[in-house]
Amino acid sequence: MAKFTKEDIISKVNEANVKFIRLQFTDLLGIIKNVEIPVSQLEKALDNKIMFDGSSIEGFVRIEESDMLLYPDYDSFVVFPWTAEKGKVARMICDIHKTDGTPFPGDPRSVLKAQLKRMEDMGFTAFNIGPEPEFFLFKVDEKGKPSMELNDNGGYFDLAPTDLGENCRRDIVLELEDMGFEIEASHHEVAPGQHEIDFKYADAVKTCDNIQTFKLVVKTIARQHNLHATFMPKPLFGVNGSGMHSNMSLFKGKENAFFDETAPDKLSETAKAFIAGCLEHARAFTAVTNPTVNSFKRLVPGYEAPSYVAWSLSNRSALIRIPASRGLSTRIEVRSVDPATNPYLGMAALLAAGLDGIEKKLTPPTPVDRSIYVMDDEEREKLGIEELPASLDEAMALFNADEVITSALGEHIVSRFNDAKEIEWDMFRTQVHQWERDQYMEVY
Repeated sequence: MAKFTKEDIISKVNEANVKFIRLQFTDLLGIIKNVEIPVSQLEKALDNKIMFDGSSIEGFVRIEESDMLLYPDYDSFVVFPWTAEKGKVARMICDIHKTDGTPFPGDPRSVLKAQLKRMEDMGFTAFNIGPEPEFFLFKVDEKGKPSMELNDNGGYFDLAPTDLGENCRRDIVLELEDMGFEIEASHHEVAPGQHEIDFKYADAVKTCDNIQTFKLVVKTIARQHNLHATFMPKPLFGVNGSGMHSNMSLFKGKENAFFDETAPDKLSETAKAFIAGCLEHARAFTAVTNPTVNSFKRLVPGYEAPSYVAWSLSNRSALIRIPASRGLSTRIEVRSVDPATNPYLGMAALLAAGLDGIEKKLTPPTPVDRSIYVMDDEEREKLGIEELPASLDEAMALFNADEVITSALGEHIVSRFNDAKEIEWDMFRTQVHQWERDQYMEVY
């Protein structure tokens, strides 16, 4: 049930002196798009009558079926605090519909909503997610382009003057709070130039909206500090990459379905089955949660990112970790996800995997409580620990072989996703990289 009405939005626009409205949506690859309208067109937008050309958007439709309608989510209305007083800009996040009024199957937000409907049909009322997105700050050159010069040489939890990104990060937090975010923590991450800002969990759709808004704010405020913020998973060799650990829980009303006071580890059978489902489909959903060629440079041993399919109550080398909090805070942390994922599709894939585990009453293997990185191949094989895919090409093959994940995303998304990733992999595969020149030019 929406909190805001059409009248509420019009009132808010007038009170804040808003002159332009951005109607935002997300394309197949997770990139934010928007149609900006003057405030004179607001009522038309609120009546779902703003149309755009879907054939020009990555992964949407062919040119002969291009007309798409924007259905704004009133509850996503927010005024951008950094815009000019004389012409403030607000935004609403939109679902995409076809001209007959039905949801467009290529709209990532609608794909997530379809999985949430499946969840509700199974008796659950909410899928809550708490993301932990990481990013790097690089200096820009005299042309305003990103350089490879980091803004600082800080490390985990460092502070100024070692952490020279502190002021930028603080301004990001202030802007986010002005937009209604509840910020839980902000700190320097392990790698030089790497940062993390954590915001409070919410239901799945709102969380994914927040992730997209977060990326926009981080990039915008970084630019005001003459910095470039990137959510590229692994921009630098030899240091940690950027992840987006995703903490998830299912609720039935006010009860956390993952918590069981009587169980030795306080985890319910529902939680165990959800974990088992995620492990069962992990190698397939990796194409969605880690969707770029670069993503797989992060998923290697030695840099705190998981590369093996296992779970643990504490071990951070496992794909799934169970944080210590119990009761309403009981949750499952999937550590492989990176911030390049389209959040709507990534969370839809994770939910589909977990729900499949619940439906099939799957049982997870024994938790692994020692570092998987120090195990040899024989020990991992004995424990049944598989590796995550090592490349985008391998990940796509596993993705296409998994009916649960592909069905959750739908035929339209799967077809367009395959097209986009085939092009990406082929461009990478045929490119000659600097490493090759460094290794072979003189030797051969």
